[in-house]
Amino acid sequence: MLEKLRIVFTIPELRKKILLTLGLLAIYRVGYQITLPMVDQSLLGSGESGGFADLITKVSVFSGADLRRATIFGLGIMPYISASIIFQLLGSVWKPIEELKKEGEAGRKKINEYTRYLTVALCLVQSWIYVRSYLLANDGELILEAFKSGDSLSLGWQLTAVMTMTAGAVFLMWLGEQIDEFGIGNGISLLLMASILARMPAALIGLVGKFERRLTGLGSGEVGVETIIVLVLLFIGVVVGVVFITLGQRRIPTQSAKHVRGRRVYGGQKQFLPLRINQAGVMPIIFASSLLMFPAMFFRLIGQSGTSGIAIVFQRLADMFQPGSSFTYNMSYIVLIYFFCYFWTAITFNPKEMAENLQEYGTFIPGYRPGRRTADYLEKVMVRITYVGAGFLAVVAVVPTLVSSLLNVDVSLASFYGGTGLLIAVSVAFDLVQKIDSHLVMRNYKGLLEG
Repeated sequence: MLEKLRIVFTIPELRKKILLTLGLLAIYRVGYQITLPMVDQSLLGSGESGGFADLITKVSVFSGADLRRATIFGLGIMPYISASIIFQLLGSVWKPIEELKKEGEAGRKKINEYTRYLTVALCLVQSWIYVRSYLLANDGELILEAFKSGDSLSLGWQLTAVMTMTAGAVFLMWLGEQIDEFGIGNGISLLLMASILARMPAALIGLVGKFERRLTGLGSGEVGVETIIVLVLLFIGVVVGVVFITLGQRRIPTQSAKHVRGRRVYGGQKQFLPLRINQAGVMPIIFASSLLMFPAMFFRLIGQSGTSGIAIVFQRLADMFQPGSSFTYNMSYIVLIYFFCYFWTAITFNPKEMAENLQEYGTFIPGYRPGRRTADYLEKVMVRITYVGAGFLAVVAVVPTLVSSLLNVDVSLASFYGGTGLLIAVSVAFDLVQKIDSHLVMRNYKGLLEG
């Protein structure tokens, strides 16, 4: 492996791409530490808990930023990802966007332009909500006195905070595009992965600080030798499972029809049509976890504004949907993951279009007539394998909750044992390795994962 890494850096073009990518990621990490000018840094993280604070803490896991620290990159790249998802959904239901997708490179550039405009609009809305709901909460205790107007932040500085966070999110979008064009790997995904992995050292330091060099018993609240062993084995098992499902495919055998040109016979080759087991990727977990943030906030808000009897009822309802060991929350989480798996697969996978493409290129699936029967067969196979993929995503999503509650470890550490963060990190790592391998194979070198 060391020899392969040496070869990677001996290729001038590849070395330049890697170093540029690392430099842009370093710029992202620097901006990640710069707080807004009107925020009291000594009070960050010690403000309100529950409600909106819990919401933004959980959103930070897959937004590429730490919203609790009110940085210039506070919005992360989630607005751009949200805008991209919106246009991907519109491409399946709205005719003008669907026609643009069929125009090739010109249509893709136009969709990217619209995506940037929508990103700016989302940034303005989200940053305004963030400033009003978090920075100005509790009589604006996070705001420095020099920027206050009474007990609140003056309107001019509110607009300054909104524009600063919007500019930061747009700059991150530009960084991602520069990595795509001049670096290596998918820029937006690499920014997300860098944010996720940056949390790991602090979580490990916290774990080491609580470590006791003796047997303490699992779930005792102390981190002993057996707890470390279980955590290490569990982490390896989850990573192996994520890799297996991420790369898992159902290969449908296909055969191309024979045709004669002159004196030569072409076609007749047996090939495979790969269908990914986890066709929806990480999107079902993002959608499900985002949607489940709101019931607890909604019930708690109603309980606070009602009478004492109503407050008790809605507080119990809010506790039922609180992330953790709640049975109601976990079951709702699993149901939503299954729903969004099939929903996202139905949007991104079109068996009718795939069957038409196979028929156009003279390829067919043995035992099934080209056209409608082939489309029906592909849809039936995708429904079955999506059930397996959704089940795996549900297990991975619930693992952090179980680790945190059963082993009494910090939630920030348990989050590395499943959920959105681990799936993103593994999928982006494999994509990066494949991009590097393409450069190596093109120059007649073995890939990083080849024997």
